[in-house]
Amino acid sequence: MARRAALTSVLAIGLLAACTATDSTTGPIATPRPTSSIASTPTPIPTATPAPPVPTPTPDPELPAAQRPTIDELLALDVPLNIAHAGGDQIAPHSTLYAMAVAVEAGANVLELDVRLTADAQLVVHHDDTVDRTTGATGRVDDLTLAELQALDNAHWFSPECWPCQDRPIEEYIYRGIRTGEVAPPEGATPDDFAVPTFRDVVERFPTMAFDVEIKGSGLAAVGTASVLAGEIAALGIGASTVVVSFDDAALRTFETLAPAVETSPARSELTDWFLLQLPLDGDHRIIQVPPAFEGVPVLTESFWERAEAAGLDVWVWMDDPRRQENLEFYQELIAQGADGIIAGRPNEMAAALL
Repeated sequence: MARRAALTSVLAIGLLAACTATDSTTGPIATPRPTSSIASTPTPIPTATPAPPVPTPTPDPELPAAQRPTIDELLALDVPLNIAHAGGDQIAPHSTLYAMAVAVEAGANVLELDVRLTADAQLVVHHDDTVDRTTGATGRVDDLTLAELQALDNAHWFSPECWPCQDRPIEEYIYRGIRTGEVAPPEGATPDDFAVPTFRDVVERFPTMAFDVEIKGSGLAAVGTASVLAGEIAALGIGASTVVVSFDDAALRTFETLAPAVETSPARSELTDWFLLQLPLDGDHRIIQVPPAFEGVPVLTESFWERAEAAGLDVWVWMDDPRRQENLEFYQELIAQGADGIIAGRPNEMAAALL
């Protein structure tokens, strides 16, 4: 369980979902190319007006009946959870099915992922609002159709030596070209494993996993994503095995209205009120997701741990300084402090830390 206390306003702004608006990665990133040849006549994203309520769909009878762990079951475990950040983005290409398969094999309990909508309102797993950081192309996700997006090589810029650096020797980009058929995939994998997946792709591929899902974006776009996500979770029958969080308060409120039975973690305003005003969290939140520090100010202080423990909150920690923190020793340090879950870019090393 947790233990911890109220901080300063500068901290509260940063203590949000499983990731910040930029991702928990560092390193030089190439200047985005100025034009895109992917979508010359993009279809506008359908969020110009507030999204209508999403009816509760009937669960798909074709989905596998494998038993997923519920969030209740995971919170009852006596050991910290191994939560694979973006599928384990420090050891395999960010937000790909391949990375998630590697994480599951390494012993992850939960898959952490980010969702947003394409130009044709399809729910995809992708962190950034553009494709520039992971693919060889440039352009906004919400300007691309699902077909255009999935044609891209989502492992183009992955280097195991420095993710997401785009200035490394070309031989370091070891998975480049698999998606486009220029390079053979690793044994057991396919080119599709290196594409931008849909949310449904991930859920159906991993029928024994729970999920920590962040709604990306802001404003009406995020609200629209929240509405579609609520419908997909209901249709897929995974509500008991999913935690949802967002940087955007309105998006999270929309999701909670449409899917009140699904576990959520607080967004910005609610978490700020808990830290600064010592107000109780709204609803039935049991999990907060925070970084070790924000803008150089320590977050995981002893008083913070004490307060979280007194409130009965589980604390899941995501990394704000991956080059220093994504390693066995730092995971062990977080475990010693009392973290209930670690959102790890190296789920293989997190598994070792639990031994």
